[in-house]
Amino acid sequence: MTLAKEELERYDRQIRLIGIEGQERLKKSKVLVVGIGGLGSPAALYLAAAGVGEIVLVDSERVEPSNLNRQVLHWTRDIGELKVKSASEKLRELNPNVKIRAYSELADERLLEEVVPQVDVVIDGLDNWSTRFALNRVCVKYKKPLVHAGVYGVYGQALLVVPGITPCLQCIVVKEPPTQRPFPILGPVPGLMAMIQVMEAIKILTGYGRPALNKLIVFNGYSMEFQEISVYRNPSCPVCSKLGNEVT
Repeated sequence: MTLAKEELERYDRQIRLIGIEGQERLKKSKVLVVGIGGLGSPAALYLAAAGVGEIVLVDSERVEPSNLNRQVLHWTRDIGELKVKSASEKLRELNPNVKIRAYSELADERLLEEVVPQVDVVIDGLDNWSTRFALNRVCVKYKKPLVHAGVYGVYGQALLVVPGITPCLQCIVVKEPPTQRPFPILGPVPGLMAMIQVMEAIKILTGYGRPALNKLIVFNGYSMEFQEISVYRNPSCPVCSKLGNEVT
């Protein structure tokens, strides 16, 4: 898959890092973003800017005023609009070379079983653990890398799940945490965690750099501190324990 002259110009600064071969790998790639909110909006924006060939969006909700402090793909004019429609329009305008496919549906296991096998990497942009656990199960089943992030207040966490190599999400969070709605959130926090997600996705897709394997990255925005916690597969995990240990 060759790059057009316009693409060589558009991606010039990152081609200097990942090379033309890396950029061509991005162009061939498909990434699923589940949830187009505080995490999914900036993640999708930067995936499109980077030149990922196809971005698949899943979100059933409509834009509300309280979304606008952090969900940067949705603007005041979009209030009441479907989030996938609002996001798709802006992503296509940003980069016409990228194919956008959107599902305005609940991210239930039926839909996830349909779309996850079709993509190369999955971005967790969700805000509830029930759906996160379902997404984790399906990604493990089809051995698709999942880049998780979660936020609360001024705190965030990120975890790269590579089935058979790293812990899955349920190795780390054994039981579903209680859901609090609405929860407090400072707008820049999901933006920061989403950028970590996109960095990890690009590394997986291009082979550039070292992915953050077996690390839980924790961010404390109150004191501006990052912490890396080593994590390990749970041999009793109900989701991934049956997978063999694969070589990195």
